[in-house]
Amino acid sequence: MSAYQIVPMVYDSKEQIHSIILLEQQCKQLDSIHLKADLDHISKKDGDHALLCYREGKLVGLLSWYPSDGVTGNINAIVHPHNRRKGVFRRLLMRAIEDMKPQGINQLSYRVPQSLPSGFRTAQSLGAVHDRSEYSMQLVNISFPGVGRVELTLSAAEAQDFEFMVTCSAQAFGDSEEWTRDYFTQTAEPSRVTYVAWKDGLPVGLIRINSINETTAFIHNFCILPAYQGQKLGRQVLTLLVELLLKQNYMDIRLSVVTENERALNLYRSVGFEVNTEYQYFIGSF
Repeated sequence: MSAYQIVPMVYDSKEQIHSIILLEQQCKQLDSIHLKADLDHISKKDGDHALLCYREGKLVGLLSWYPSDGVTGNINAIVHPHNRRKGVFRRLLMRAIEDMKPQGINQLSYRVPQSLPSGFRTAQSLGAVHDRSEYSMQLVNISFPGVGRVELTLSAAEAQDFEFMVTCSAQAFGDSEEWTRDYFTQTAEPSRVTYVAWKDGLPVGLIRINSINETTAFIHNFCILPAYQGQKLGRQVLTLLVELLLKQNYMDIRLSVVTENERALNLYRSVGFEVNTEYQYFIGSF
């Protein structure tokens, strides 16, 4: 009988949350790498799915996942250094796949910190291929300078804005409208809010937030219609949103950006964001 036991996380279990925090601390002490369990995402009701692996009553591994587009399961995992290369991650992954299959998920995206080469080897051993590199950024300067603005406003998206959201996102990111429509439908969760940017009474862009908890917000799906790009509207939209989030008492504001996107990176830095971690993403199937 295996000495390892895998159980689903109960989002509000204080005992499990304490064990996860301890696991993070142990990994940092032994590896000098701050592996994050994304506790903000897994400790809230209807948050990310999470599985815990115990050995002799002690937490030695965690795997969390969430579906992003209806077919992809986004994976994050941490394993205690003394329990690596012992099949902990694979046990967690196989159990997670069992949970994903009924939801129609058939593709996996693995997130690996740049400072963890063993994570690269594990992803590659599973047949995954490198997809992209991203910086995780956090707002560190909340007293950023104002910018000269045209008449630009933000409003929470309503039902009648849905088709504009599809068109704007599809044109800006180069995805099909069919895929984009499915994506917005799949991610229409209470924790996410979409804001539409308006100029002269016309919608020109959108930006979304995922409310992780009462003080933490993650910005994503930020785009301007191609016809309005090059007019410095992006910085104005981001500045308006940050001001709005601060007024709503979100003090931990985050976003991510592809490392090669220098233009976006400079934009985010100009508003007060700084890089705190670099991640590599690998895509595989099962």
